Formats: sequence, C-alpha cells, structure tokens
Amino acid sequence: MGIILTQIDKVDTITKDDFINNYLIPRKPLVIRKATQTWPALQKWTFEYLKEVVGDRTVPLYDSSKADPAAPINASAAEMKFADYIDLIQQQPTDLRIFLFDPIKFAPKLLDDYRSPSDLMGGFLDKYPNMFFGGAGSITFLHYDIDLAHIFHTHFHGRKHIILFEQKWSERLYCMPFATYALEDYDISNPDFEKFPALDGIEGQETILEHGETLFMPTGFWHWMKYLDGSFSISLRAWDKSWAIKAHSLYNLTVQRKFDDFMKGRFKKRYMDWKEELAIKRANKALAEGKPV
Repeated sequence: MGIILTQIDKVDTITKDDFINNYLIPRKPLVIRKATQTWPALQKWTFEYLKEVVGDRTVPLYDSSKADPAAPINASAAEMKFADYIDLIQQQPTDLRIFLFDPIKFAPKLLDDYRSPSDLMGGFLDKYPNMFFGGAGSITFLHYDIDLAHIFHTHFHGRKHIILFEQKWSERLYCMPFATYALEDYDISNPDFEKFPALDGIEGQETILEHGETLFMPTGFWHWMKYLDGSFSISLRAWDKSWAIKAHSLYNLTVQRKFDDFMKGRFKKRYMDWKEELAIKRANKALAEGKPV
C-alpha cells in the first residue's frame, strides 16, 4: 500500500470568504501562486542582494545527521559567514541549512519588502518572520511547529518538495514523547515499511513549491521539506482563534519543552533511547488498533 499522498490544492488567488470557509476553518492546506505578486521581495530578494544587506553575519548551520541526545534542541552543526553560505548553496548540493534565521533583525529595511496576508485572515504574530535557507538535497526532518501557529510559507529562487500530515497521524508517524518531531531513523519520502510498519497506509498531502508560491499550512500540521535547489523561504505566522490551541501552544513552549530539556540534560542517551522505544511502541499499538479511525 505504502504512503498515500494527494496533491495540495493550488490556486492563483483566493477571496477571503473562500479561504476562510474552504481552508482555514476546515484546516486544509493550500498553495497560493500569486499571494506575493505585490511584494517587492519577489524580484528584489536575490542571493546577491541578501549577501549585500546581511553579508558578514556569522550564522549557525544544521545538517541531516541525527540529533545528539546530549545537545539542546536545535543545536547547530557548524557556523559560517552568511555570504559564504549563500555562495555555497548556489555552487553545489549540500545538506547544510540555515534554520530559524532572521536576517531582518540585521537589515530592517527588508521589512518593507513583504506583506502579511491580512486580506485573508488576522492574528499575525510579529513583524520579524522566520527565514530558512537550504542547499540542493538538504532536508528538514518531519515535525510540527511547537507554537501551533498557522503558517504562510513562501519560497524563493528554486523548488522545495513538501509533504504534510494531519495531527491524527501523530502516533503512526512515530512521534517522540514530550516533543513535536518524529523518530529520525526513517526517510518519510522512501520509508522502509518492514522496519517501520506503522507508516504503511498513512495518508498525507504533497506539493512542489516554486518561486513566489505560498503554502498555507494550518496549525499542527506535520511537515517534511526537501530543497530541490539551493533556495530560501520565509514563514509568516498567525494565531488560531481557538483558546484551546493557544493554551496547548503555551504548554508546549513552557512545561513540555522545559521538562524535555531537563531530562535530556540529566539522562542524555538513556532518556532518548527510552523516548524512541516508546514512540515505536505507540506506533505499533496505533497500527494494531487501526488508528486513526
């Protein structure tokens, strides 16, 4: 059977009513091709321009290796001058990524170059969005965002393969206890179903995001991303109106994260081994019970 993937809906533009009724309320992903047509960034944000305005800033880099149990979450693998990294991803494939970097803090004039899609919904969090850079072949491991925001993810200067899953598949995805990421021992784009049988038959959605296209990713969606070209993205975040989701976000960011960091720091590999074993047990149990129903 394998993993069942359908294509995410794509539209050129969409009205507010259609977006709210057909995508926001039902929590359904959408790609909007021309949401950025009024953004100066669409033409202005070239690699050379970003090098010029951010240039010599040293940035943390992340690779595709499995996380070190003793390291804090989101610990970087290396550092490099931003301009040197931009040269690298234009010249050759690399699994090195820049994760949650905010060049706008170092170049505030970039704030004038993009627009939050407030014509579609409200609740956008702040004026400093997250930016992500990757070389061809680099992968963002399967996870969902800890703050449970809605995400408008716009890509620049290349292609990115994206696979999404609803929260109801969390156990079958081998979700790690006290965390918002999956077991890192499988490749969701080409899994070994003998080793990870709970993945067989799960249902998700996928798309290839291209320059200037924006993915609306509803709160809590699991996502895996692969850079097909050296390129970059910007994510704008908006709160869901649900107070239950806001409360869950606060719990994730405070209680759960602090507990997990404490246990990792104190017990290191022993704690991570226990988490992996429990993720596998839960996945096998969900599969045996035919979840989700």
